[in-house]
Amino acid sequence: MKATRTVQKILSNYEGETPGVKANLCRMLMQGKLGGTGKMIILPVDQGFEHGPARSFAPNPEGYDPHYHYQLALDAGLNAYAAPLGPLEAGADTFAGQIPTILKVNSANSLMSGTAGKNQAVTASVDDALRIGASAIGFTIYPGSDMAVDMMEEITEMRKEAQSKGIATVIWSYPRGEGVTKDGETAIDVAAYAGHMAALLGAHIIKIKLSTDHLMLPEAKKVYDEQGIDISTQAARVAHCVQAAFNGKRIIVFSGGAKKGADSVYDDARAIRDGGGNGSIIGRNSFQRSREDALDMLGKLVDIYKGKG
Repeated sequence: MKATRTVQKILSNYEGETPGVKANLCRMLMQGKLGGTGKMIILPVDQGFEHGPARSFAPNPEGYDPHYHYQLALDAGLNAYAAPLGPLEAGADTFAGQIPTILKVNSANSLMSGTAGKNQAVTASVDDALRIGASAIGFTIYPGSDMAVDMMEEITEMRKEAQSKGIATVIWSYPRGEGVTKDGETAIDVAAYAGHMAALLGAHIIKIKLSTDHLMLPEAKKVYDEQGIDISTQAARVAHCVQAAFNGKRIIVFSGGAKKGADSVYDDARAIRDGGGNGSIIGRNSFQRSREDALDMLGKLVDIYKGKG
């Protein structure tokens, strides 16, 4: 499949990367209903680790079966499916080569004490990604956590190994922990900072949360006020985060968060599109709906990213 000019332009921003990494990025960018547009919708299903099985899958019990998510991503025409090792292994043969996958190589869980440092356990390897045919590894960092330095050092080494083996790296950059207030977790200055740190760590695809107009850091607030940085709308805040991701030279997608009404999901997608973001990574807002409702919603999101909604 020949890459479109749009995709070729995106890939040209990744100077110094191995052909294998670029091939896997191309594979994801050319997959599905948004293939070739430079926009992406990724299905992430790591919530079983993060929140537990009932909280994740009881609203739509079909989701207990890992094959369900592979098939949902395929039938919806998504660009990739991201999950921990177990679910990807459970369908790796049945769905081999049909949908690009992202192996989530670290995870947290809800059974840890409140006094534990905000951190994630490394639960898979680059060789696991190669073995199951994944296009990328996915890794979460928690800027603001006392454990953030350890997490950054872990992904630096894993990214280096992945690059040498032709596997791309996706970094979930979620501010959380001792250095960040609750409002600060989604503050625009912190969100842009988190995205920028992921780019600095060498992420090929950056995943962050949509932000509010709150400014947490006093020194940053001075600059935002002095320079008149527009953070008045969600689209403006997306544009600022895109700017922080090497002025749009890195793919940046935004998470959907907890399940909410479809109209809110569509509004988020329009803001991401209008702000120049590359797309959505949307889990609970898709797999916690019935299959029929999920396919309808994902189809409308595709249309929005194509400029039709």
